[in-house]
Amino acid sequence: MSSPTTKNRSLIRPVMLATATLATLLTAACGGGQKREEMAYVARDVDSLYTAAKDRLDQGNAKMAAALFDEVERQHPYSPWARRAQLMSAFSYYVARDYNKAIQSAQRFLSIHPGNKDAPYAYYLIALSYYEQISDVERDQKITEQALTALTEVERRFPDSPYAADARLKTDLVYDHLAGKEMEIGRFYERSGRWLAAEIRFQNVIKKYDQTSHTPEALFRLTETNLALGIPSEAKKYAAVLGANYPGSKWYERAYSLMESKAPQVAAN
Repeated sequence: MSSPTTKNRSLIRPVMLATATLATLLTAACGGGQKREEMAYVARDVDSLYTAAKDRLDQGNAKMAAALFDEVERQHPYSPWARRAQLMSAFSYYVARDYNKAIQSAQRFLSIHPGNKDAPYAYYLIALSYYEQISDVERDQKITEQALTALTEVERRFPDSPYAADARLKTDLVYDHLAGKEMEIGRFYERSGRWLAAEIRFQNVIKKYDQTSHTPEALFRLTETNLALGIPSEAKKYAAVLGANYPGSKWYERAYSLMESKAPQVAAN
């Protein structure tokens, strides 16, 4: 069994730590018949304590690993391994899907070691922890907004880091999710005949999330709502924008048919 002092490697490998390791650990979950391990204070040297924590992580017991990494810092706060243990604790909580504790541990690491070489990963881990909590579009999107803020922070602070590309990809997915929420609310208003409220939601999509997959439908819905509001000139404008940017989409076909059916009304205005 190797000890921390025999290793001369970086603490965490980019991105893979949050993907491949997570997949491995999730397949190594303990059986329900095993007794739950209890954490009790026992004074131990830093090498054996850190190694025990890593062993628990390798075995798939991420919660116990996190507690042991916390214990490294508690028992040996001035050891060089205390800093590493802080971040490994955050990662262990992430693997255990205790995202709030993962965020708290990573934030604490950053508050104590803001200029550390592993700071980019700490920011990335915070972003991942928010991202993993994103709920479906029918629920409150506060966590989604927090994920977007955290992912944007990774890109802004560390644009050349290995984490920036993944953060950008996840940012696009988060924008799509937020646009989906606006569309879901807009469609609800539209079904209930609240045309102006619906239009505001669809406008939000094309103003704030125009690069998402929801933009073509938003343009079609704006065509619908403006016809319902008696503003055919605006409806015609949105249909034209839809045709110019998404000429082969089903939404343009629907908008074209709708405008054709309302041709006398449009001509009269």
